[in-house]
Order: sequence, then C-alpha cells, then structure tokens
Amino acid sequence: MSVTDPAAGDFARRQHDLGGRELGPIDRHEHPRTLFEMRVDAMLMLLTHPDCGAFKIDAMRRAVENYSRLDYEQLPYYHRWLKAIRQLLVEQRVLTDQAIEARLAVLRARQESGGH
Repeated sequence: MSVTDPAAGDFARRQHDLGGRELGPIDRHEHPRTLFEMRVDAMLMLLTHPDCGAFKIDAMRRAVENYSRLDYEQLPYYHRWLKAIRQLLVEQRVLTDQAIEARLAVLRARQESGGH
C-alpha cells in the first residue's frame, strides 16, 4: 500500500517496501540462530497457535509494518518481532504494560545480582 506524500511528488513508500531499491548485495549465508532468536520465534509460534490464539500472524505483520522508519531500519529483525509481540499482547489485553514492566524489573534485578 502506498501513501500519498505531496513532498515526494507522487507516492512515498512505507519503510518495509524495499522492492526495487538499491541496497547492495544480499548476504545469503546462513548463520547459527542465537538463543534469543529461537526464543522469540518460539514465543511467536506459541502465541499464534490456534490453541492459544493471542493474535494472528497478520496482526504481527501489521504491527511491524507500522513502525517508524527509524525503528524499522535500526531494530534488528528479531527485536522488531519482540517489540510487535509486546505491542500485540497489550493491544489484545493479554498483558498490560505495567505487568510487563514489573516482570522485566524482576529479571533485570536478578541479572544484576548475578542470579539465574
């Protein structure tokens, strides 16, 4: 979907629309997935599974595609996913921002104290 932008003269692309842009060569080498990447992927699979149904994968795509250009370009791929998952869990009233922040505070404190 293109968005009219009078300053661009015709249509401005959204940040996720990369088709036809000169972005340099694509690195097609596989890399080992990190534990973080595997956990984010697993979380998404669990939350979108019909048995849970916290949200649909289309909602995930919408959330990511609506990021600001800065977030879309600067956040690593799985960090975009994680941000979208958080947004959708709050949006769907599965969790609140306060509950998420409280849990993160506990985890940060545990990490700072060297605990597991």
